[in-house]
Amino acid sequence: MPITSITKHEIISCERCRTAVECKANAYTKCQCSTVQLTINEMQYISETFDGCLCANCLRELKTEYQEQLS
Repeated sequence: MPITSITKHEIISCERCRTAVECKANAYTKCQCSTVQLTINEMQYISETFDGCLCANCLRELKTEYQEQLS
């Protein structure tokens, strides 16, 4: 019998890299995206390009991209 994974949350694609991500919007503090701390300016920078959810890796990359533009 095959083993299947049961998830409580919706599986979505990261809008930027298309990686499958388990979205925990109803349990935000447990969502992988909440591990990336963003300033208001970084959030605004990201939201100017993306409307949907992003994976933590993409959020970190975009945070770094924003910081490099300030340099």
